Amino acid sequence: MSVRGLDAFFSPSGVAVIGATERDLAPGRVILESILRGGFEGDVHPVNLKHRTVLGRPAVASVSKLDPVPELAIIVTPAATVPGIIEEFGAAGGRAAVVISAGMTAESGLRDDMLAAARHHGVRILGANSIGLIRPRLGLNASFAHLEPQAGRLAFVSQSGAIVGAMIDWAAARGIGFSHIVSLGDTTDVTVADMLDHLAADIDARAILLYLERITDAQHFMSAARAAARIKPVIALKAGLRQRRAQQARLHSGALAGSDEMIEAALERAGILRIRSLDEMFDAAEILGHHVTPGGERLAILGNGTGAGLLAADAMADFGESLAPLSHETCERIGALLPPFCSHANPVNILGDADPERYRAAMTALLDDRKVDAVLVIHAPTALASPGKVAGAVAEAARAQRASGRRAKPVLASWLGERAAAESRATLDEVGIPVFSTPVDAVRAWGHLTRRNRLLERLSRVPPAMSDGRKPDWDTARRVIREAAGRGASVLNEAEAKAVIGAAGIPTVRTLAASDAAGARKAASALSRDGVARFAVKILSDDIAHKSDVGGVVLDLDSPAAVEVAAARILLEAAQRAPSARISGLSVQEMLRRPDAHELIAGIAEDPRFGPVLLFGAGGLSVEVVNDKAVALPPLDTLLATDLVARTRIARLLGGYRNRPAADMDAIGDVLIRLGEIACNLPMIRELDVNPLIASPSGVIALDAKVVIDPDRLDERVPNSRLAIHPYPAEWEGTLDLADGSQVICRPIRPEDAALYVEAFDRMDPDDLRLRFFGRVANPDPRMIAALTQIDYARAMAFAAIDPGDGGLLGVSRLSRDADFERAEYSIAVRSDLKGKGLGWALMTRLIEYARSAGIAELYGEVLPENRAMLRMCADLGFRAMPRPSEGTVHVVLDLRDGDSTRA
Repeated sequence: MSVRGLDAFFSPSGVAVIGATERDLAPGRVILESILRGGFEGDVHPVNLKHRTVLGRPAVASVSKLDPVPELAIIVTPAATVPGIIEEFGAAGGRAAVVISAGMTAESGLRDDMLAAARHHGVRILGANSIGLIRPRLGLNASFAHLEPQAGRLAFVSQSGAIVGAMIDWAAARGIGFSHIVSLGDTTDVTVADMLDHLAADIDARAILLYLERITDAQHFMSAARAAARIKPVIALKAGLRQRRAQQARLHSGALAGSDEMIEAALERAGILRIRSLDEMFDAAEILGHHVTPGGERLAILGNGTGAGLLAADAMADFGESLAPLSHETCERIGALLPPFCSHANPVNILGDADPERYRAAMTALLDDRKVDAVLVIHAPTALASPGKVAGAVAEAARAQRASGRRAKPVLASWLGERAAAESRATLDEVGIPVFSTPVDAVRAWGHLTRRNRLLERLSRVPPAMSDGRKPDWDTARRVIREAAGRGASVLNEAEAKAVIGAAGIPTVRTLAASDAAGARKAASALSRDGVARFAVKILSDDIAHKSDVGGVVLDLDSPAAVEVAAARILLEAAQRAPSARISGLSVQEMLRRPDAHELIAGIAEDPRFGPVLLFGAGGLSVEVVNDKAVALPPLDTLLATDLVARTRIARLLGGYRNRPAADMDAIGDVLIRLGEIACNLPMIRELDVNPLIASPSGVIALDAKVVIDPDRLDERVPNSRLAIHPYPAEWEGTLDLADGSQVICRPIRPEDAALYVEAFDRMDPDDLRLRFFGRVANPDPRMIAALTQIDYARAMAFAAIDPGDGGLLGVSRLSRDADFERAEYSIAVRSDLKGKGLGWALMTRLIEYARSAGIAELYGEVLPENRAMLRMCADLGFRAMPRPSEGTVHVVLDLRDGDSTRA
């Protein structure tokens, strides 16, 4: 993943069309014509082996004959010629190539040959099998799209050329403009993640729309998506969700964790709003293309009839959106415009004879109402009022509200009827009002924005600190797994599975193993001496995943003698029903009685793209039939665990109803958090089921557990390298030695440190804050604090110095990598009352140590000239200082490739 060289695609000095031709309807002709027609100001060079001119422009036989060689090449030659062309283009100094040619398959070797030539010369490849790219602001249409898109601020990236064509055609009819249109084709080099990183930093793109068919690198995709979605709206349509999963699941969790749910969970975790159809994608383009920014969720609906308004209100309820409660003053103002028998409630019906003035007055009243955050205006064509004149009145009201100095409230429009919409669209476009074909489309589009805002709010939430002091015993868990693998098992027996989850801190019912019926009686007797009165007996077999299928479970036995009888029957039945299964014995456990308990399932599955995933839902024998579940990517915190539970139907029951008390929701969340820790720290586990997990008001306990392992992964490093989201790097926890001989705790920042950050801000001098943030900072808002504490460890790091006495935050050093992961910008802040104790030096050296281990080549920062203490420390640590008078800063750089520049 890298943005290196992507500027050559989107702001090239010149373009070569390799394979340009005059043959009618050939891609080489269509693309050259599109570039020439678009008005691109850079050099345009046709390359053709046989002709000296193409479409009246001088042509050369090969790209190496151009001087200078343009930065960008569009290649439309047969697939077999592409690797050689890339080699020649790169050797001549070219930087980026859009490969239109299809047939660059891995089987033929052409794909690998093309990539090898590109990487040898540092050339970036868009495609192959792309229809090209369009940069409307530059007049660069290097594609064979059938229309010229207009310039705008919406970026569209698609893995389907056909969808690109459909979007361009649809947008042209509605006046929607684009900053970028990119057809990724086969994504052999430039990926969705690369484009997200590039577009997140591009000021021309105010919003990003994605059409996805495949996600090839989940780790890079999630990291780039999380970064981009915090900066600007990102909306994605993902196709191909109904395809059968390639994985052969052995446990319930694997069978239940479907592809659709996984994509939903991943996009939501990243902060990307997911849509599900082309219609929704067009609605999203309409509202994003007009840069509608909601300040709240309460929508008022205004129209000249009852039916359309009611349809909109119904859609609001279906989509979970909020109708604005109109104030008494607003109702009076609107009532003055209407006969006395009319309703003034939301939706507001100003009757079929409404003229432009009535629309303007009613809309003004709604925009003035503090309880209204946005207005949807609906117009059904009648012979009594021109649609165009009504649009003019609506535009005038919107313009007047924006000129009032108050925050501009979004206005959406639905002009029913194609002719009415066509007559009015340009007038409404002038004031940034999106026009939708139906009220339902408008409400759905509004829902995209409000849901996106909710996603951002969820990303900014601060989870509470973990209060449970139980520490996982990973050594015991690994020992149990290694012993099972040593006997050739890939499925742990029940006792082993419970030992693993118990070592992770998940409560389990007391369980003993026995080899035969007599041993089962002895185990029950041992449990009875500890006060156990009732028992359950289960078969133990590496070859039987679901015990009840072979009669391998007997519950609620009242004595050791009954346990012996049941154990003998279980062994006999298992031998008859599963004659080929290897039986290793029986488990005997306490039979719990919790009449108010719910049976749940919690587990781990492995997704072929996103790696380990967590599952939660309704459990018991009917778990797959009921199919009530939700999935999430690990790791989790308390808020994410709560969200996972809330996405299931059984969550409503867990909250209590009638005379049934609520289950211990904190305990349920704790189990999910600990399962996430298992996924991070035990990479050899492929699947895990806790089913049933009994949840009651008094807590949770695992009655049964199953674990599937991969013996080939026993020695894999921790944390699990297949995780889509980088977990908390606990290996960097430690201490720092200060100049006075004291020590402080030093660890990576955590989301729950937000409260510590607020306290630290209160104890810093305003001038120290100015030196750190290049401006006055007072009362930092929650989103700022969330950005400082909820970091993506894959591309950033922050070390917090913690007082070992009171647990307060003493200082922080942090770095943020660029999208190429080669350079990183640092910053450091120390509490004002601790200056002069060497804490800044200690934090900085720890940061440099981390940067070296992460393979970062260069650490840099911007320092205000008056921050002399920071400049002295940077000089002592080996940074080079380069004043930037025009920017009022000093740029400091440390080259981490030249050995150790830090002092002990």
